[in-house]
Amino acid sequence: MFLLSHDPAKGRLDDDSHAVRGSLLCGAAVADLCLSGWLRDRDGRAERTDQPATAPPDPFLARVLGDVDRPRRWFDLLERQWLSAEEAVEEQLVAAGVITVERRRVLGLIPVKQIGVADPGSVRALRERVRDAAKQEAPIGPSVLAALAVDGNVSTVFGWRDLRGHKSGVRALNDRVDGALPGLRSALIQSIALRRAA
Repeated sequence: MFLLSHDPAKGRLDDDSHAVRGSLLCGAAVADLCLSGWLRDRDGRAERTDQPATAPPDPFLARVLGDVDRPRRWFDLLERQWLSAEEAVEEQLVAAGVITVERRRVLGLIPVKQIGVADPGSVRALRERVRDAAKQEAPIGPSVLAALAVDGNVSTVFGWRDLRGHKSGVRALNDRVDGALPGLRSALIQSIALRRAA
């Protein structure tokens, strides 16, 4: 989700999803945990599965999973890490060598962060797979990312013109994601609304 938000022309993350990026990253993490078999829906709540007690190898996923010490409402789970999500994911990507971050000040006053991607081709390929998922049936991973990008208005993936002609495809995409991950999108939409209202 972080890489999908990257605007290569500007060397930064897109402005349109800035306010909700933490919620989107948490939503993507929860989806990953569900699809990997760590979490499941039980009576409208997120619950750990019978996976071994070891945590996922990804530190951010492990933090999100650690918040499920008991069954939790999906919304509550998304809200627990949203504030620190972007920084945590950014630090992991820098440590893994996937991105570089350069911080400086314009006119000595305004802080600016330039983000470079080590392999722009793989990010372009990911973006195309996610875009295609809104137009045709695709594997659940890219479909989830596409639904999150639409819900969060990630303009580096879908501009308003991109979606205008694909309303039925977006509806089918949302139905597919809601069927695979019940409760996640409705909780994410509430979280996004809360961020945008603030």
